[in-house]
Amino acid sequence: MIQIEGLMLVGGLLVLVGTASSKFSSRFGVPLLLLFIGIGMLAGSEGIGGIRFSDYHVAHGIATLGLAVILFDGGLRTSLPEVRPAMAPGIVLATVGVLITAGTIGFAAKLLLDLPMLPGLLLGSIVASTDAAAVFAVVRGSGLNLPKRLAATLELESGLNDPMAIFLTIGLLEVLLNRMELGSGLVVLFLQQMVVGAVIGVVVGKLIVWVVNRIDLDAPGLYPVMILASAIFAFGAAGKLGGSGFLAVYLAGIMVGNARIAFERGVMLFMDGTAWLSQITMFVLLGLLSSPSRVLHVAVPAILVTVVLIFIARPLAVLVSLLPFRFKPRELTLISWAGLKGAVPIVLATYPLLVRYPQSDTLFDVVFFVVLLSTAVQTWTLPMLARRLGLDEAGRPMPPVALEITSVKHLGGDIVDYPVSAGSRVAGRRVRDLALPDDAVVAMIARGRRVVPPRGSTRIEVGDHVFFVVVPEVRPLVDRLFTQDDDDPADLPLDMEFPISGATTVADIEEFYGLTIDASSSKTLDEVLRLQLGSRLEKGRGVRLGNVKLRVREVVDGHVTQVGMEVVSEDAQP
Repeated sequence: MIQIEGLMLVGGLLVLVGTASSKFSSRFGVPLLLLFIGIGMLAGSEGIGGIRFSDYHVAHGIATLGLAVILFDGGLRTSLPEVRPAMAPGIVLATVGVLITAGTIGFAAKLLLDLPMLPGLLLGSIVASTDAAAVFAVVRGSGLNLPKRLAATLELESGLNDPMAIFLTIGLLEVLLNRMELGSGLVVLFLQQMVVGAVIGVVVGKLIVWVVNRIDLDAPGLYPVMILASAIFAFGAAGKLGGSGFLAVYLAGIMVGNARIAFERGVMLFMDGTAWLSQITMFVLLGLLSSPSRVLHVAVPAILVTVVLIFIARPLAVLVSLLPFRFKPRELTLISWAGLKGAVPIVLATYPLLVRYPQSDTLFDVVFFVVLLSTAVQTWTLPMLARRLGLDEAGRPMPPVALEITSVKHLGGDIVDYPVSAGSRVAGRRVRDLALPDDAVVAMIARGRRVVPPRGSTRIEVGDHVFFVVVPEVRPLVDRLFTQDDDDPADLPLDMEFPISGATTVADIEEFYGLTIDASSSKTLDEVLRLQLGSRLEKGRGVRLGNVKLRVREVVDGHVTQVGMEVVSEDAQP
């Protein structure tokens, strides 16, 4: 058997074992990082596989590519409307928080391990970042529903703090190797990394959207390939120009994920699978790099660093960074404990090895141990802590899933699957009684293994899946029908007009959407507008009633047949 066949055999087997073991992880709560790295260590030179692998250059290259794919996928799934309230705290925690964590670890390493300050700061910079995939794998796997601002802060921080940790690691290595001055050189490097990375990411992301929606490829399967290749191009371009490739791919993902693109559902499924493959390959490879004997040899200093990281450095960074943003003490506690580690610290620990920094082998083993120990300690206890702190908002329905008609490139609408939970506004209602916006139609109801044709008399039951054909403009309003009765109506986007039938009553609007209109609940929107506008009733005229603005969109025989409904802010002008 020639070498490439043996490599394919071993590689395929390791990926298969990693893929199959993910089911074991979700069932028994074992962190994926520990599972996949454990598989790599078992297959390594001291394990049952006996594979000898010590090429740090190859491991670094594959892991960097894997991280780029994972960050791009994370950006695709980052909703700007959802994370916007957490934008400021997330950015501060991802930058200032990483700096405080690195400084605290550096000072502790000097006191406890007798390391000089700069090597201690290098160690702190390497272990300072948190991992988005690890945090949300734990949250989703345990069924937690965190408050939106808290979840958005964790998501944004873990997506943006990798570039900061990488900058500190590279900058400190340059200083330690006498290639750069500690002061102004680091400031210039920081600005270059962040500005160039951000510009490349935004520009390439917008170009991806523009090209994908205008090019006519013969095979739909080529669209996700082209998008992934463009993301990798963004990473390489930013790196070549002196910027942060990781920041570039994350921002490019956000640009693409928050725009409508051709074959969007297929792209998301492809990227999900690619990110999983990257994660499995990367963790197994990093497991092959290490060995139990080397890790146990540094157990004492690594345990000391882990204790400082979990109980001092991370809480201090969270407290100082988020103090201006008025988080509750219990939220700060959970954010402090949710600083889960992933592949980034282990990948960063290969940087000193690549430049042959003294004692880099020991540094790698310490970081490896710290990541494994902190993950093991925090992952199993995070769900329990969230529930103990009262931060589990139980009962929130599953998010709707958009389907796709792959034979049509630009449909201009979506087929959306809405699961019906016990607290949903539509549970127990007949289809004809729903105050649906125009351009939203119930196409099918799935009940167990049966398909229920949607007639006006059909009653929607808990556990059903209701399939809508809906245009993007009214999606937020239809989403609202399937949320909880006590959800805040402020969740609806402001200053966005939704088309509603004039025959809809005020009571229907208040009941199904949680809005309050300053008018008689028994009147229809047509009657309200005719009463309010009188002789001024004509297309385009409107009236504000509380936090809702109604505008005439269509008049037939003196009656308003279609109304534009807009949710406005408290301080908006009438």
